[in-house]
Amino acid sequence: MSKFHLFPPDRVHHTWARDNEPVLEVDPGDTVFYETRDATNNQVQRDTTAEELSNLNWETFYPLAGPLYVRGAEPGDALAIDILDVQHRGWGWTGILPDAGVLPDEFPDPHIRIWDTCDGEYAYMNDFVRVPIDPFPGVMGVPADVEGELTPMPPRHVGGNMDCRHLTAGTTLYLPVEVEGGLFSLGDGHLAQGDGEVCVSAIEGDLGISCRFDVIKNLELAAPELETPPGSLTPFGDEQGFFATMGVADDLMVATRDAVRNMVQRIVQMYGLSREDAYMLASVAADLKITEVVDPNWIVALYMPKAAFLREPPEMHRLSCR
Repeated sequence: MSKFHLFPPDRVHHTWARDNEPVLEVDPGDTVFYETRDATNNQVQRDTTAEELSNLNWETFYPLAGPLYVRGAEPGDALAIDILDVQHRGWGWTGILPDAGVLPDEFPDPHIRIWDTCDGEYAYMNDFVRVPIDPFPGVMGVPADVEGELTPMPPRHVGGNMDCRHLTAGTTLYLPVEVEGGLFSLGDGHLAQGDGEVCVSAIEGDLGISCRFDVIKNLELAAPELETPPGSLTPFGDEQGFFATMGVADDLMVATRDAVRNMVQRIVQMYGLSREDAYMLASVAADLKITEVVDPNWIVALYMPKAAFLREPPEMHRLSCR
């Protein structure tokens, strides 16, 4: 019979390692509830200033809840993690950090935005800009079968800091097992994020997460895979549509930066936000898409849902294709 477990909220680690001792052992079919901390290990609070973002202790970043040992999981198998429920804790923050993000040279100074989530459904930047709350853990993974310790960032073929915004309630994540028991961990709570997380942060915050675990024998995955529940991948924008900016270049990152830069300019022109708020809004609400790969030039587009804005832009700034 399957069991329900509470993962000890005071047990975290900061690096992947095949030799990490498991904190909890479960059977396939068991469910585990986690209380996770934000990526800074709660160094950011409601009253944190932008200047304080430059002085965060990076050694304590990414407090991961784990490791979890799933009995029967062996190298060559896959862990199946059903994400059953994800709860936010009432507030979150987005920051621009020096020397980070897609446009570090254009945003060299730190900025922070504390998001109001008083209605539980949306996070509000101000009285006319909102983002739907759709929480997920930015980090989910298992250790690789290598010597030594590995940081959560960058992600690897066994997961890690994937920042995949579709790892929400109802999704199943599949991870390759390279170490007996899998030794699964998660953390880095996000209340909302766009594909790309272009300014380097989502709406960051603490989460409560329920996951059910299973083992698929001999699946031999080469990298993580996932399966989403029925429905649109972009439900927030479906009814009102999107506006998108593009970047065109023979280098993927150049095209990406151009698309993001153009979106920041468009939001500033249309809605009068500061460049910093426009950049952070793009990070938490807009989705990067690679729309062209077969020619010498890449085309990258950044799609912003019109539903994020509760008022129309002035007539002189409206797009002619509305």
